[in-house]
Amino acid sequence: MTSARAFVFPGIRSRVVFGSGTLAQLASEMDRLGRKRALLLATPQQRKDVEALADRLGSATAGVFAGAVMHTPVNVTRAAIAAFEQSRADCVIALGGGSSIGLGKAIALRTGADQIAIPTTYAGSEMTDILGETSGGEKTTRRDPAILPETVIYDVDLSLTLPKEMTVSSGLNAIAHAAEALYAADRNPILSLMAADAIRAFASALPAILANPAAKSARADALYGAWLCGAVLGGVSMALHHMLCHTLGGGFDTPHAQTHAILLPHTIGFNAAAVGDLLKPVSDALGGATPGKALHRFAARLDAPTRLRDLGLTESDLDRAAAIAARNPYFNPRPFGMAEIRTVLQDAWAGTEPPF
Repeated sequence: MTSARAFVFPGIRSRVVFGSGTLAQLASEMDRLGRKRALLLATPQQRKDVEALADRLGSATAGVFAGAVMHTPVNVTRAAIAAFEQSRADCVIALGGGSSIGLGKAIALRTGADQIAIPTTYAGSEMTDILGETSGGEKTTRRDPAILPETVIYDVDLSLTLPKEMTVSSGLNAIAHAAEALYAADRNPILSLMAADAIRAFASALPAILANPAAKSARADALYGAWLCGAVLGGVSMALHHMLCHTLGGGFDTPHAQTHAILLPHTIGFNAAAVGDLLKPVSDALGGATPGKALHRFAARLDAPTRLRDLGLTESDLDRAAAIAARNPYFNPRPFGMAEIRTVLQDAWAGTEPPF
């Protein structure tokens, strides 16, 4: 039982439609919002998928913008807004992972458009009012109620073909949201329960998916976990882990999900030394070791990426990353400076098992 300390629960403000075959409800969800013409968003890699969705929507499709890019560069957002205005759309529909959904958020923030998010990965971005954008080699984040999608459609069927590598990296990315929520300064008992359940869901689902990628029940469990992870991140403040991921993504263009997956054992291990039993749900779900070690061993079992050097980073890059991160103050349960950041990055670069 969580202690009865004072807390604020912000609620869950997005409408969620979850299940198998739920994409069929897209048109009715547009009607529910009172919207008639949608600009559909995707990455270039998902152009065929989004064009098929456009055909399915028929006259409700105002246009397609398949130019979403990782880390949501501001110049891409400007191009997408021009397409939105030219198409005379009255809402946006984002199909895909964090890149597509981030672009939908960026458009909504600047235009006031309603959003429907259709996630096909486990990133969890669809459930947060957080937007991360890159410009000039740095990534900045902001929170605003206008950033949060009005409706999220989770269709388990859309995740069945998610490649194993992205399944694992995306799942570990989601776990990072839940793990940081467990020690957030503004955590609350409801979100802590959700975070713990999310980690348990992924702990069983990811190995099952690797054994059988078409296992719909395991895919459903993972998607459920992703929803919970996104929801808890939307209700709390971020700490060291997310700060470092934003630093590497914005400054060095490292892949988002893989960066989260690699850093996660090290950032959680760093904080585990200072938070008592708050991270116990991580250890309980993943095998009983200390939280950082448990996450590192879980990643190894899944054949997940475990070394920043495999993303092309050099040791000199770590010095610059530590300097950038040290300039950005974030709450963290364990105090840190540039030296501590550099040590965490070094361990993540080498892929060594964390001490805690």
